Amino acid sequence: MKAPLHPIMLAGTGSDVGKSIVATALCRILRQDGYAPAPFKAQNMALNSYATPDGLEIGRAQAVQAEAAGIPCHTDMNPLLLKPQSDHTSQVVLHGRPIGNKNAYDYWRRGAGDIDYRAEVCAAFDRLSARYNPIVMEGAGSIAEINLRRTDLVNMSMARHAGADVILVGDIDRGGVFASVYGSIMLQSPDDRRLIKGIIINKFRGDLRLFDDGRRMLEELCGVPVLGVIPYFSDIHIEEEDSVALAQKSMQAERGKVNVAVVMLRHLSNYTDFDALERDPRVHLYYTNNTEDLRQADVIIVPGTKSTLHDLYELRRNGCAQAIVGAHRRGATVLGICGGYQMLGVEVLDPDHVEGDIERLPGLGLLPVTTTMSGDKLTRQVTCQYGQGYEIHQGETTPMGDAQPAPLLHLNDGRDDGYVVDDKCMGTYVHGILDNAPFVDMLLKPFADKIAQAATPLDYSAYKQEQYDLLARHVRRHVDMDKLYQILQS
Repeated sequence: MKAPLHPIMLAGTGSDVGKSIVATALCRILRQDGYAPAPFKAQNMALNSYATPDGLEIGRAQAVQAEAAGIPCHTDMNPLLLKPQSDHTSQVVLHGRPIGNKNAYDYWRRGAGDIDYRAEVCAAFDRLSARYNPIVMEGAGSIAEINLRRTDLVNMSMARHAGADVILVGDIDRGGVFASVYGSIMLQSPDDRRLIKGIIINKFRGDLRLFDDGRRMLEELCGVPVLGVIPYFSDIHIEEEDSVALAQKSMQAERGKVNVAVVMLRHLSNYTDFDALERDPRVHLYYTNNTEDLRQADVIIVPGTKSTLHDLYELRRNGCAQAIVGAHRRGATVLGICGGYQMLGVEVLDPDHVEGDIERLPGLGLLPVTTTMSGDKLTRQVTCQYGQGYEIHQGETTPMGDAQPAPLLHLNDGRDDGYVVDDKCMGTYVHGILDNAPFVDMLLKPFADKIAQAATPLDYSAYKQEQYDLLARHVRRHVDMDKLYQILQS
């Protein structure tokens, strides 16, 4: 039996420096080396969430990290999740269940009233660390936001509670890495500074030998060893939590492939629904809210959203609703997922103002269903005739008027889900349905002539496991794992 290791925290000089991806790599490496790691992020802010096996909600990054570690995901891995609803408010999800909406100022300055968030996240960590070793922790944003130090739940305060060895991750690709690393360390209190045991420089482009002097300078400046310099990569594909780069994907239609347009909603959530489809050799997938791009598509997918009514209003305002309906009339397939499924109906009602001030909006009218929003959120994993997926949604959708039920999916627990008009118009509440090859085959069947010469469909589950191994190999090659293990054992 291996000797236990200290918890390790990947902290950052800022947002999007690669903390999540390095944490994913370490989860895989530690598993390969015979340990039983588990991921942990005390507080996450993301719209891209996931349903645990027991039907609760966590951030997608921790679900991915758990998959890399080879274990089922659990809410103790991400006990506190904030899902932005506007620039100023977020839904607060505690231990997988929503407990209400919070104004950002109230949340950060005044806390939760009668809920002690710090005690809750610390208890979750303690439960997790009793079952797994080591815990691979992830910080949030920058550890140098000294104005938020008093209310910090996820960075150095969490590292102190865990007794974690902190590894600071800096992004050299964005520039200013010396200042950001040095400043992040020097702005810590003396006690917190002592917790920082190593530095990893991420996203390096070019000849690594050019940074040899930089490495030495950083170590002399900071008094902390540089454990590795990880080159930038674009050929390893790990599901990401942030949707920053979605709009940069090519929007030019390609001949010989099925062109799939995912509607770029303002509050788009769970965009990892489309990762498998994006890598299907028969498909060219892009994200857009341009009406002309929608008209060029063979398949249009209206995705999930955190604010169905607000995004539906915007689709009607910017002309995308009309473009989707027109494209369907000309032969395009339209699929709605979760909030997108709700939008494809005749109407969406919110009499109790669950989402905001809009009480009713007409939908796109492609499905004969009506949706009434409710305060209760449904989260669960499901299995159907095509494979597996998960539900995370608010609201109930039923046939409109005298329309008869026409479910798209038949779930193993006896329930039905979604609605199908024909093989070119359908909707479902199930996220992850496009990870299942039989469903994708059904979706693409009307375009068989167009893709007759395409390659074999992708086994997405096997593909993800291969990508975790490639990521682990890449990080092993560029991080001194012997030195890291010494830190975690000393």
